[in-house]
Amino acid sequence: MPPRDQARRSYGCAVEVTLAVMGGKWKPVILYQLLDGPKRFGELRKTFGGVSQRSLTLQLRELETDGIVRRQVFAEVPPRVEYSLTEYGRTLAPVLDAMKAWGQSFRERVEGTAEAA
Repeated sequence: MPPRDQARRSYGCAVEVTLAVMGGKWKPVILYQLLDGPKRFGELRKTFGGVSQRSLTLQLRELETDGIVRRQVFAEVPPRVEYSLTEYGRTLAPVLDAMKAWGQSFRERVEGTAEAA
């Protein structure tokens, strides 16, 4: 499946391309959750709490279109759908791990500042 048109447009730097593909309120969290293995739609939705079904569906479709996430439909009754990272999607693991580490560091810094005040 070809990447979305927005990922092909001209950008000033590679960081802009990365943000075009994995930017958004839920995409990085979706990707981080899928590092642990395949997840069903309901599992992902429960993990995030405040995400609407429509928003999660749109974000997953964009990631699928970009070749980052694979959607697998099982021929069962009722139908079961699982989402997982593609091989190329797994290359984002170091980026996601770095984001997690930075977020933990920032949270500790902010919490430490609040406690000192």
